[in-house]
Amino acid sequence: MRIVDIIERSVPLEGAISNAVVSFTDHDVSLVAVVSDVVRNGRPVIGFGFNSIGRYAQRGILRDRIIPRLKAAAPHALLDDDGKAFDPAKVLAVALTNEKPGGHGDRAGAIAAVELAFWDLNAKLADEPAYLTIARAAGRPDVQPAVPVYAAGGYYYPQGSGKTLTDELLGYRDQGFDAFKIKIGGAPMAADMARIEEALAVAGHGKRLSVDANGRFDIDAALAYARAIEGYDLRWYEEVGDPLDYDLNRQLTELYSRPVATGENLFSRQDVKNLLLFGGLRPGRDIFQMDAGLSYGLSEYMAMLDLLEQSGFDRAQAFPHGGHLINLHIAAGLGLGGCEAYPGVFQPFGGYPSACPVGGGWVRPSDAPGFGLEQKPEIAAVLKTLCI
Repeated sequence: MRIVDIIERSVPLEGAISNAVVSFTDHDVSLVAVVSDVVRNGRPVIGFGFNSIGRYAQRGILRDRIIPRLKAAAPHALLDDDGKAFDPAKVLAVALTNEKPGGHGDRAGAIAAVELAFWDLNAKLADEPAYLTIARAAGRPDVQPAVPVYAAGGYYYPQGSGKTLTDELLGYRDQGFDAFKIKIGGAPMAADMARIEEALAVAGHGKRLSVDANGRFDIDAALAYARAIEGYDLRWYEEVGDPLDYDLNRQLTELYSRPVATGENLFSRQDVKNLLLFGGLRPGRDIFQMDAGLSYGLSEYMAMLDLLEQSGFDRAQAFPHGGHLINLHIAAGLGLGGCEAYPGVFQPFGGYPSACPVGGGWVRPSDAPGFGLEQKPEIAAVLKTLCI
């Protein structure tokens, strides 16, 4: 068993939206196909993966460094000991050949896109949904595939777009979501407080609403917002300052009693170790949002979870960033606290297909082999242009 080809395609994201820091108008995603020599029903078995939503594609890193290394590797160098499946940890090791430690930026997302495609491929070779493949690899035989989910949105839309926050959240509620996340920090505080009040009118309670500053605040602004929102008893206060400013996060948790969330912009286990040592996060309360699609893939992500548990935290405190099918399977397979969804933005990747219905704030992955990306029509249309 071997790899015949690895193909990368940069796919633009749809939607003119922004958070407190960036506009997503020109963002794209690296979609990767790993083509095996295994043929079923007259076609090769292909694994698909992508890096994540809300960043940029990494076509140069993939095409110039990562893909050539993997294609040049001896077939056995990518297989598990039995030779019946591919070993994602070996894939990661080969992809990192001659890469220096540190510098966990776009390289981490580039490798993640490929590594995740191998998980999709393995699940398809086993003819099972990816969450079962993931659970077995993690030594978790008892899988409860239904996952708590919240709708992420509440972006700042351009003036004159005709969209209101209330209409957006009511639309999510009609789709079966009962918890939501909105953006703050991109408007004056008074306007943001009004947005929170508007969202609470739909959510019904602070425990069903989170707010996300996307790293915008310094400590003074972070604490000013903390004082203003503490009485709302929000589900969490997310990505308050620079993701590597662990001291800012520590100062916040010392003065803000409600949960905070961070981690989506940490791309390695060493970054997570430093967060645990210096970030002031509290067992049983705060939320970790690391994303396998941004951090070398699922092998590295599982090492991050090991660090959490070794430090006295519970994997129920992990809600991976991303809002797409891959992280739904990861949350289900690893028994995490839940996942987010992007049902209204970041197409074609955001949200889930009809085969993964949402109801009462829960979602269940389908039984399609792999991540089931082919079941989402918007993604399926792109996949058809990627491979034979």
